[in-house]
Amino acid sequence: MRVSARIAAPVVALALAGLTATACAPSTDDGGAEKDEKSGTLRVWLFKEVNNKPKQDVVNDVVAKFQKSHEDVKVDVQYIPVDSRAEKIKGALNDPDSAPDVIEFGNTDTAGYVADGGLADVTEEFGAWDEGKDTDPTAKESVTVDGKIYGAPLFVGVRALYYRTDVFKDLGLKPPKTLAEVASTARKIRQERPELYGLMVGGAYTYGAMPFIWAHGGELATEKGGDFTAAINSDKAQKGIKAYTDLFGKDNCPPSNCAQMTGNDNVEAFASGKAGMALGGDFNRQAMDDGSVKGKYAVVPLPGLKEGDIAPGFAGGNNVGVMKSTSHRTLAVDLMQQLAGKETQQRLFEEMGFLPTFGDTRKKAAAEEPFVEPFVRTLESGAKFVPASPAWAEIDAGMVLPTMFQQIASGKKDVAGASDAAAQQMDEAFAK
Repeated sequence: MRVSARIAAPVVALALAGLTATACAPSTDDGGAEKDEKSGTLRVWLFKEVNNKPKQDVVNDVVAKFQKSHEDVKVDVQYIPVDSRAEKIKGALNDPDSAPDVIEFGNTDTAGYVADGGLADVTEEFGAWDEGKDTDPTAKESVTVDGKIYGAPLFVGVRALYYRTDVFKDLGLKPPKTLAEVASTARKIRQERPELYGLMVGGAYTYGAMPFIWAHGGELATEKGGDFTAAINSDKAQKGIKAYTDLFGKDNCPPSNCAQMTGNDNVEAFASGKAGMALGGDFNRQAMDDGSVKGKYAVVPLPGLKEGDIAPGFAGGNNVGVMKSTSHRTLAVDLMQQLAGKETQQRLFEEMGFLPTFGDTRKKAAAEEPFVEPFVRTLESGAKFVPASPAWAEIDAGMVLPTMFQQIASGKKDVAGASDAAAQQMDEAFAK
């Protein structure tokens, strides 16, 4: 989600077209409300953005179009704070009468909301949705649990490598083409410009560390028959962990300064001119342009182990789904599709910079705005997602991976010991 993207960090994931073919598709019986009313009020909860007016303008147009085609239907949209979403959703689950019909949620929240019985299974409707076939596989994975679909991706966010063009020019450096070159370039910058960090890293920057693990062939967990087992302590994962944590040092980013840093801290440090490179999202562009590096940076995909490879990025972003308790299922599914369709995703990109989840719409966006091209390339090369398990929320909230990185960066544990401890905590969460 865009928590990260903003909800998944720091991430995350609305068509004005007429009614889609799916509006007439039979509803999936998933044990939700027995009624399927065709009139009345549809309640919608969407996330409130820092600057919410552009989003609100787009949504208002969607709602106006929807209400015009449904004369006996009113749509009540509420914008809820991202940080307090868990509390709001918990209240909705405990009191279905107060719950919305349609809801926006972070893509890392999907499995947990499904396990709590909050989201409706819309597999059948999604399959009959003409635009749904163009949803990219990673975005579709973010609404899929145990092979069933529980929403529609709204936008996607991914990180790439920001670098200081002025610093690189002064030092005669070129953008790195492998992860090894990322490390050597970072140390070169630190050596020549000791007032700068080479590459920003953070012990609490989980989504910045994941590409290093994935690039080395490691995984966070493996799945078999719906059950997950931690894989963070596998040989390949440990190589990726070491590659990341080796960057915590006086020759790049000292652990005394960087071990506690988050993704936002990384972005702020780069934006304020304190680093030569940083991993940041497409959604961080405004922060960069508001900082002292405006006009002095460029972006390339984070490279992989071999020249020409791109390290898999975490695909953050947000989704839109239908609540299982809705008594307006057909209407709610139709509105969900219009709040996640191509035309509105295009408008959200134009107004907010949100990357579309449809491959063809995203290519159009990249052609119109060259800045997003490195992020699109990262997505198209095979971005990855967190385990689709309700346990992930506990693992994430428990700071299991940040604790592992920080233990290694501080020298309290070696890679093997820290990753074994993290794997044990993950397996305990998966077993619940």
